[in-house]
Amino acid sequence: MQVSTKFTIAIHVLAATEFFGNEEKVTSKLLSSSIGSNPVIIRNIMSDLQKAGLIETKRGPGGISITRPLDQITFYDVYEAVEKNKDQLFNFHENPNPACPVGRNIHAALDDKLDDIQREFEEDLKKHNVAEVVHDLHQEVNAEKQA
Repeated sequence: MQVSTKFTIAIHVLAATEFFGNEEKVTSKLLSSSIGSNPVIIRNIMSDLQKAGLIETKRGPGGISITRPLDQITFYDVYEAVEKNKDQLFNFHENPNPACPVGRNIHAALDDKLDDIQREFEEDLKKHNVAEVVHDLHQEVNAEKQA
């Protein structure tokens, strides 16, 4: 599958922005610390999220803000924003042997099934939203406090 770490990092960016937003200014430095990744990678993902209209960034004292309620931002919205190779989830090996009956026919036997899986995957992404993640984060943090 071609879903990169950009997807989960982008979800993390949105969740952390919501989680910390009322307490402190959310910056790429804060996010990179939370995510454990280079600030340049975080800024690139933030740029993708901004181009998709999911966040706004303000230089200086502004920080990052989310442009709409998290229950209206689906996993599919995030996936669309950050994944560049989403046309085909599955990489197919490039040179099946045309002299082999399996190699010659593998595309015909497999392509439709992979297309169905990709459609189902994308539909499943639409069933979940970032608000669910933030809700679960709050539950986990509260459980840690009680332990």
